[in-house]
Amino acid sequence: MFAFGLCSLLPIIIVLPSLLEGARILAIFPFPGPSQYINVLPYLKTLSSRGHEITSVSAFPQKKPLNNFRDIAVPEVFKSYDEINSKIGGATNSWKINDLRNEFFVSVTKAVLHNADVQLELLSPVKDHYDLIIVEVFRQDALYGFAAHFNAPIIGISTFGSDWNIDELVGNTAPLSYIPLVTTALSDYMTYWERVHNFVETTVAWLNWKLKYHPLHVKLYEQFFPHVANKVPLVELSKNFSLILVNQHFSLSFPRPYVPNMIEVGGLHISHKPAPLPKDIEDFIEGAGSAGVIYFSLGSNINSNDLPEERTQMLLRTFASLPQRVLWKFENDQLPEKPSNVFLSKWFPQPDILAHPNVKLFITHGGLLSTIESIHHDKPVLGLPFHYDQFLNVERAKRAGFGLGLDHKEMTSEELKIAIRRLLTESSFAKTAQQLSGRYKDQPMSPQETAIWWTEYVLRHKGAHHMRVAAQDLSFVEYHNLDVIGMFVGIFIIIVCAFVVIVRKFLGIGNSPKVFSKIKLKSK
Repeated sequence: MFAFGLCSLLPIIIVLPSLLEGARILAIFPFPGPSQYINVLPYLKTLSSRGHEITSVSAFPQKKPLNNFRDIAVPEVFKSYDEINSKIGGATNSWKINDLRNEFFVSVTKAVLHNADVQLELLSPVKDHYDLIIVEVFRQDALYGFAAHFNAPIIGISTFGSDWNIDELVGNTAPLSYIPLVTTALSDYMTYWERVHNFVETTVAWLNWKLKYHPLHVKLYEQFFPHVANKVPLVELSKNFSLILVNQHFSLSFPRPYVPNMIEVGGLHISHKPAPLPKDIEDFIEGAGSAGVIYFSLGSNINSNDLPEERTQMLLRTFASLPQRVLWKFENDQLPEKPSNVFLSKWFPQPDILAHPNVKLFITHGGLLSTIESIHHDKPVLGLPFHYDQFLNVERAKRAGFGLGLDHKEMTSEELKIAIRRLLTESSFAKTAQQLSGRYKDQPMSPQETAIWWTEYVLRHKGAHHMRVAAQDLSFVEYHNLDVIGMFVGIFIIIVCAFVVIVRKFLGIGNSPKVFSKIKLKSK
């Protein structure tokens, strides 16, 4: 009996080591904004807990050691972060705005490649082996060179969804007629002039990148990866992504086409089991009674204490006049004239706060992570957007019916109070938020489970190149069938020309001058 049991377990015992074998994964997320890394960190930690060895290149190393998790810190990326935020608001046209953004991405890429630890541990001739590269796809193309450097498959993660630049990495279809540029704040249902606007803005962004900044990334790639650059050009490497994970979901935005290796994982960072709140925060929320609590945060990239003094005082006056209590993420410990119904903290466990039933409203900058969290926890939002995709996210909240938006620079105390009152008293906002939350949560697997499954799918299938669409091997002319259209246009022109020649000959049009002169003489 024992022998029979052992024999029956033998296949499992043989296979078990391969099932438990972990991969060595290099994760590169150097963007200096904390929200991007907050989005992917739970995913990376889960991979490490499953036995994979993670080497993470980021600006936010772990404060406590983690098993199977090693940090390579790149603090140099912070250098131009504040500078770009201050400049971009003063840009006067689309070309200049794209210039500033793309210059910033180039500077971040350079900072990573020049980092001493990166050069020593990742770029030295004697290098470790990695089975998989995971990289943030945010116009830092020279960093894709690590895939060729280690001869490993590459997975991209977009923390804000997709755009034309990310779609190109896997040959994804993205018609401009109903897929708006992230920065335009347009919907998928556009008027004629909105489609014109979307076309122009996308074209400007495309030209700015292709003509001016992508060549800079090619030079960086050739400089830091010379041993592979002559074998695999960057433009070819950029078309060999095994998988793209996008922090978006059709229930959060709108339905659109995706190729097989582009997967929606919107809410990748959200835990389905909220953690208990710190006692002081819990007591403050519970003490609000039926009036409830408003949670106010401008996210991790924007500091409330950087608001102009006049704006801060206006917010304090408004909050003091409300019956609700307010949790305000404020980066200073002290704020003069703070009303008693306001609780300040440099940091809040945002998802856990939004999960509390007595929190009735979320005043937010409109970042995608915050927007997804508000929908997950069915909270109405009041959006105060500052830049990039925040205007689009707030506009979507308004159109969907679970939020309102105001201009943080121009809004008055009365306008703010009216918006808050509407969101708290008109039941349609809370009801819509609940409906959207139900749609979003109705998925076969959680976003994190989905991301982990597909990541390990790529590992199991050695890059899963069978998911790569043929579009990646076509030229621009071939992809858009311009050669086929040109052939038919040419045939049509030939037929029309032949028809004209035949008609002219049949009617005698175009005879020589001598013939015409004879005809004239006979007529006389």
